[in-house]
Amino acid sequence: MFYSFGTPRRLRLCSTVLAVALPLALLLSACETPPVRETPLAAPVAPPTPVPAPLDTSQLNREAALRDMVVLQDRLYRVAAPILVSNPALCRSNTRNQLGFMAKNKYSYSSEYANSAQKVLGLDEQLQVTSVMTGSGAATAGVRSGDKLVAVNDTPLPQGPNAEHQAHLILAPAIGEHMSINLTLNRGGADMALKVPLTRACAFLVVLGNTEQVAAYADGVQVMVTRGMLSAAKSDDELAFVLATEMAHNVLGHVKKQRTGASIAAKIDNLARIHPDNDQHAPLKASTPEFDIAADKLGLYMAARAGFAVEGASAFWSRLASANPPGVADSYTALHPVTANRLTAIAKVSNEIKAKQAARKPLTP
Repeated sequence: MFYSFGTPRRLRLCSTVLAVALPLALLLSACETPPVRETPLAAPVAPPTPVPAPLDTSQLNREAALRDMVVLQDRLYRVAAPILVSNPALCRSNTRNQLGFMAKNKYSYSSEYANSAQKVLGLDEQLQVTSVMTGSGAATAGVRSGDKLVAVNDTPLPQGPNAEHQAHLILAPAIGEHMSINLTLNRGGADMALKVPLTRACAFLVVLGNTEQVAAYADGVQVMVTRGMLSAAKSDDELAFVLATEMAHNVLGHVKKQRTGASIAAKIDNLARIHPDNDQHAPLKASTPEFDIAADKLGLYMAARAGFAVEGASAFWSRLASANPPGVADSYTALHPVTANRLTAIAKVSNEIKAKQAARKPLTP
């Protein structure tokens, strides 16, 4: 994925029907004795019924799983993008220039899903834009989903199994040294050149966790939200609370202070797989109440600056805690207990932000 540079066998029915000739012969005897008798017509032979090829249910399951994963990723990136773009001032040193779009090819997925990515998503050997960050320079320049990447600053971009990593090696220096890049795209079969302004944004990689456990993690660089948490966050505002709070933990250096970065990073790497290892590992270390309250405050400001409504934050965290008691290891409420003090602090910050918005004051904590 480049926000932060972060075909199956076709099911077919048998189409060949074997045609069987049906000669209708009338057999007559010329003898006078015994009397001439008609021989019955031969019964017509029906053509064999075409037999469909057996369904590859495993392939169908992979395609369905991929579609489901893409829907969840799209929601995650759509909500994360404005938080990242709107908060470089609050992310402090955790910012960098970004392209403002995501690009993948079929090899961006594990080998068992590469063919499904080609069939379901239309991805092939060439890197292709899969989403564009709202408010980014790429969006302003006219980059669109479906555009294929040809070259950057006249340097051809690679294709094939290792294209993402190789493209990163080409793009990283260009992004670090310039305020814009010259991008050659292929759209609808025709090449086109765009000058794309780079976007200053928070430099956190946002990842989907493939587990139904209600959880979210931050390792100092990455932020992961699980499938279970996406289901628990009923609205985009609620998902923004989760994302922004985890980003705030990174900004405030809580992972480094607790020395938990390596263990959380290992957890994220595992859950980012399509088939995570479900073997029991040592539970992660819980955050402190002070860290949670500080991250809640900064996170609410980050969400508000990105245009999300913050007045429902206290109710969301309260509902999450009621539905998901902290007994499950590494779940959100096990690592970040939702206490009465925390809810009181969240309500206070929400009111503070609403007052600043009403008075048109800068949204800074």
